[in-house]
Amino acid sequence: MTRLDVTPFTIAIPDAEIDDLKDRLARTRWPDTIPGSGWTHGIDLAWTKDMAAYWRDGFDWRRQEAALNAFPQFMTTIDGQRIHFIHVRSPEPNALPLILSHGWPSSFADFAEMIGPLTDPRRHGGDPADAFDVVIPSLPGFGFSGPTTTPGWDSARIARAWDTLMHGLGYPRYVAHGGDVGSFVTRQMGIAQPDGLLAIHVLEIWAFPTGAPGELDGLTDTEKNRLTFMAEFNDHSSHQRVHQTRPLTLAYGLTDSPVGQLAWINDPLMGLGRFAPPEPRDRDVLLTNTSIYWFTQTAGSSARWYFEDAQSGAGNPETPNPTPTGVALFPYNFQSVRTIAERANNIVHWSTFDRGGHFAALDVPDLLVGDLRQFFHHYR
Repeated sequence: MTRLDVTPFTIAIPDAEIDDLKDRLARTRWPDTIPGSGWTHGIDLAWTKDMAAYWRDGFDWRRQEAALNAFPQFMTTIDGQRIHFIHVRSPEPNALPLILSHGWPSSFADFAEMIGPLTDPRRHGGDPADAFDVVIPSLPGFGFSGPTTTPGWDSARIARAWDTLMHGLGYPRYVAHGGDVGSFVTRQMGIAQPDGLLAIHVLEIWAFPTGAPGELDGLTDTEKNRLTFMAEFNDHSSHQRVHQTRPLTLAYGLTDSPVGQLAWINDPLMGLGRFAPPEPRDRDVLLTNTSIYWFTQTAGSSARWYFEDAQSGAGNPETPNPTPTGVALFPYNFQSVRTIAERANNIVHWSTFDRGGHFAALDVPDLLVGDLRQFFHHYR
């Protein structure tokens, strides 16, 4: 294995950038809305004003920065692209290497609460035999990996980069997990079947009926509702359509306006109104994530992932994935149906949960950690 050239990294946003953010927030021009419309036309105006005021006057970025810097972070270059990642080795000698891929509008910080239980289960009420070495990269174009500088960074290319990263860190054998964008990247790893990849685990698999006669026979009402949910989301996701077609046009506003950035990425984090009720979330967690996008100026480059996958077809759900695959379904997620997903995927583990949501690492890190332990136990 060829070792990567890796350098330590510490997050250190200049004071001038924090001051500039607060100044821009103080000068926000607010839109109008229909009185009493709440979340029906988009992210609620009153909620957004409250969040912006707290971001300006109450949120402590330095505190969040220090918390993230408590984890060992590094930079490397793969295929010409800067890659930022957390790498935490377990104290257990036989830990299984695991790479975790976040989604949009998320960041590597989503996994912060999972790092301790995954790497050191002995200290967190778990079995030390279930320990992992954890690698958490920022996707190319996201956060501290910075903007992508060349075209073509679709899920398949990121999947190849992740294999290079894991082998470059000295891991001949490893497993992978992802949600949202990370599910697409992780499934592409399964499709490629690189040497040493033992199994993958995802939070959703996009798989739709073909329309063949009898294909839906035997599905439960719950499974039929899942298909309806997926179809409605696919038809009405404004974020997805804009990212797939005009990411640069969107980026002008989000890169210049912190409230624009705040509203655009927290709309899906809060449930997208029509698809799920607004979820109670910690303001500091939401603003840490928003601040990462703002300070790294990656609104446009993160959206380009959608454009790249749409152009290349890397998200084709019919491409066979022969790698052993585990799926964990949480409420209000893209509700896959196992019999349909199995058409192109080697699914060997399927869990459903009655709490949590699309952003399971934030919503229910304990449940997600438990499912990762259970599934990957078979590949040690």
